[in-house]
Amino acid sequence: MVALAGVSLAMVAVAQSGAEAAATRSEYCSRLGLQLDSAIQTQAEPGANASEIAEATALQDKANRFCAERKQAQGIRAYANALKLLGVTPVDLNQ
Repeated sequence: MVALAGVSLAMVAVAQSGAEAAATRSEYCSRLGLQLDSAIQTQAEPGANASEIAEATALQDKANRFCAERKQAQGIRAYANALKLLGVTPVDLNQ
């Protein structure tokens, strides 16, 4: 009986860690989205490269769509590429 309870607890822990990983990706999508919004607004000042801003905005739209469709890994990559295009280092969630 004790062994069965131990196995059940282990299965619950694994299920929770999987849920945390999904929440982490969703959180990362949100954080990168906010960072990109800020970077686009900063870059949108006079004299900024309009084509880079347009390309970053297109990548942002794609990332938003991926994150909304529960394809967070693809969304995170699109956000990161847009930020790099603007010369901004993406935030690290582990910090």
